[in-house]
Amino acid sequence: MKFEFRQWGSDGVLSHLGPGEVHVWNALLDPASTDIGRFSEILSQDEKERASRFHFEKNRNEFIISRGSLRVLLGSYLGVPAHELGFAYSRYGKPCLAGSDEISPMEFNLSHSEGIVVLAFTKGRKVGVDIEYVGRNFDFEEIAGRFFSLAEQRMLRNTPREERGAGFFRCWTRKEAYIKAIGHGLSQPLSEFDVSLAPKQISALLATRPDPSEADKWLLRDLPVTAGYVGALAVEVDRDNPCSHGN
Repeated sequence: MKFEFRQWGSDGVLSHLGPGEVHVWNALLDPASTDIGRFSEILSQDEKERASRFHFEKNRNEFIISRGSLRVLLGSYLGVPAHELGFAYSRYGKPCLAGSDEISPMEFNLSHSEGIVVLAFTKGRKVGVDIEYVGRNFDFEEIAGRFFSLAEQRMLRNTPREERGAGFFRCWTRKEAYIKAIGHGLSQPLSEFDVSLAPKQISALLATRPDPSEADKWLLRDLPVTAGYVGALAVEVDRDNPCSHGN
């Protein structure tokens, strides 16, 4: 499997996504961006109504940029005008292309946090992505106690105290990316699977319950995001060759 990490605006829009490739885009959510007007014009009526429900202009503009960027990139990959794309949603809210069986087996996911959005694209395999800003002050150990598995809580306690905050975010983003990839949202308890979190431990889905074989079907990767953020990607490995993870 081949991974491409791209910064929006750095070297154009990729128009080809080959078999076994995963493209991840990173973009700034500048609420004063000159692209807001252009992006607003390509949104669907439903998206425009969703945008209008945001109380604060900053949040509204960030939504417009996120959805507009998604449309521009999908349109480029598929050779379809961005404004013509339609979206459907799973019972848990995961977006997909409406009529995607007729258009392309394109899979995508996006996540945003404090001025950054990441967007992941691949074909024929499920994908999920998450990004989190690490500058917030909160009781991460209390949250870990509520949502992490017992194995993850032990790993976090065994992490040097000065590394625990980073360990928490590594764990959280990896778990969120996997949950978003399978499309179950928070209907599936986060404690039903284990991910790695130690400083020198490779990003991995370590165990899944009740089906242990599920862990072999997924590849987790950390994202090279801007300092002050942590990001993770979860992607389904080749169904016919689950041990072939590529680079």
